[in-house]
Amino acid sequence: MAEKIVEELKPFFEPKAVAIIGATDKKGKVGNVIFENFRMNKERGIFKGKIYPVNPKLDEIEGYKVYHDVKELPDDTDLAVIAIPAKFVPATMRDIAEKGIKAVIIITGGFGELGEEGKRMEQEILEIARANGIRVIGPNCVGVYVPDTGVDTVFLPEEKMDRPKSGPIAFVSQSGAFAAAMLDWAAGEDVGIGKMVSYGNKIDVDDADLMEYFIHDDEIKVVTFYIEGVKDGRKFMDAARKITKVKPVIALKSGRTEYGAKAASSHTGSLAGADTIYDAVFKQTGIIRAEDFEHMFDLAKAFAALGHKLPKGDRIGIITDGGGAGVMASDAVARFGLKMAELSDETIKFLKENFPPHAVAGNPTDVVGDTDAERYRIAIEAFTKDPNVDAIVIIVLFQVPLLEEEKIIEILADYQKKSDKPIVAVAMGGRKTDRYARMLEERGVPVYPTPERGVRAMAGLVRYAEYLRKVKGE
Repeated sequence: MAEKIVEELKPFFEPKAVAIIGATDKKGKVGNVIFENFRMNKERGIFKGKIYPVNPKLDEIEGYKVYHDVKELPDDTDLAVIAIPAKFVPATMRDIAEKGIKAVIIITGGFGELGEEGKRMEQEILEIARANGIRVIGPNCVGVYVPDTGVDTVFLPEEKMDRPKSGPIAFVSQSGAFAAAMLDWAAGEDVGIGKMVSYGNKIDVDDADLMEYFIHDDEIKVVTFYIEGVKDGRKFMDAARKITKVKPVIALKSGRTEYGAKAASSHTGSLAGADTIYDAVFKQTGIIRAEDFEHMFDLAKAFAALGHKLPKGDRIGIITDGGGAGVMASDAVARFGLKMAELSDETIKFLKENFPPHAVAGNPTDVVGDTDAERYRIAIEAFTKDPNVDAIVIIVLFQVPLLEEEKIIEILADYQKKSDKPIVAVAMGGRKTDRYARMLEERGVPVYPTPERGVRAMAGLVRYAEYLRKVKGE
C-alpha cells in the first residue's frame, strides 16, 4: 500500500515531464501563468523536468514547441495540468488515458459546484480515471506548489502573489483562494512550506490519500488541512489514525455553523455535516483542530521546530522581563487547560541566590526591566533542570535597555538545542522586535507576538504528546 500511494502521487510533486493543456501566450490567462511558472522555475534551475505546452492554435511559446493535441505528446509525459473550459475536459481525459499519462491536475472550475451537469461531467472524468489507473487532483483548484522541485500550478502570477520558501510544513486546502492567500502570507511571514495541495472538488485524490502519502514523505514534519467537508469518513479516519502516530496533523474545519455549511456546499459541493461529528472524529484520530487560520500556523510553526521534542506533561514554566506579560501568560495557561509548574525548592533557592533582591523568583519568574541576558540564562538554567517543569514559555521584551539582543538570542537557541524540554518564545513589539524574532526562529526557537498565542501553541504540543502516550499505551 505504501509503495502504491507513493508511486501514484509522486508525479504530482516530482514530474519528469509536465504537459500544460491550455497553455497560451496571452499574458494573465490561467494557461499562460501556469506555463510561465514552470518556464521560470526551469530557467532558475529549480524545475528539472521537461515542459510541453498544448494548444491547437499555437506552434511556439517563448521558444517552447507547442503540441496541438494530447496524442502528440512525448511518451515521457507523466503529469498533465488542464486549464481549458469544463465542457472540453472529459474528451481531453479520454486522450490522456489513451496516451498513458497517470497524473492529472484539473485547474478548471465549473463542475459539481455549479449543479447537475457539472456533477455528470465529474462522474464521467472519474470513470475514465478509474478505468485507466489515473489519479486526479481537482477540478476547481489551484493545484500543487513544491518549492524544492519547481512544480507551481498556482495561476496567480508572482508579481501579484509571493511564493514561500521551502520548509517542513505541508498545507492542503479545499479552497484554492485560501491556498493562494496562505502561500502569499507564508512568504511574508518567512514560514517555510514544503508542499501545498489545493484539491478543490476532490473527485479522486482526497485528504486520506494525501495523509497516506505524507506518512512516507521525510521532508514533511507536520501536515495542515483546510477542510470544508469529508466525503468518505471511514477512509479519512483510517488514514488519520495512521499518520498521527508518525507526525502531527492540524485541521482547520470551516462550515461550523448553518450559514457556513450552506456556503461550503455552494463553494465546492461539500457536505459539511454536523460540526460536533468532526470534533469527535478529530479527537478520536489525534488530529488537532485549529480555531482559525492564525492558530493553525502558530501550531504548525511549533511542531515544525519542536515536534521531535514534545512535553512530558502539562506543567508550564514562564520566564518574563515584564510583569504584565507574565500575568497574561499565566491566564493563558489556565484558559488552554494547562497547569502552572510548582517550582522545586532547589530552583527557588538557586534563583534567589543568583538574582538581585527586586527580581521575582517564582512561576512566573520575573527577571524585571533592568535585566541583562545573563539573568535570563540563570532562570532558563534553573527551569530546564527542574523536574516539575515540562515546558517553558520565555517572554522577551527586547525594548528593555540593558538586554543584549544577540546574547539573549544565543542563550535561547543554545538551551533549545541542549534541553529536552520544549521552549517557545514570546516577543511583543514592532519592527525591531520582528527582526530579533526572525533571528530567533532561524535558530530553531518558535516566536509568537503575544503570550496567549505562545501558550496556545504550547498547548497543541502538550495535547499531541498526550495523544501519542495514549495510543502507545504509556
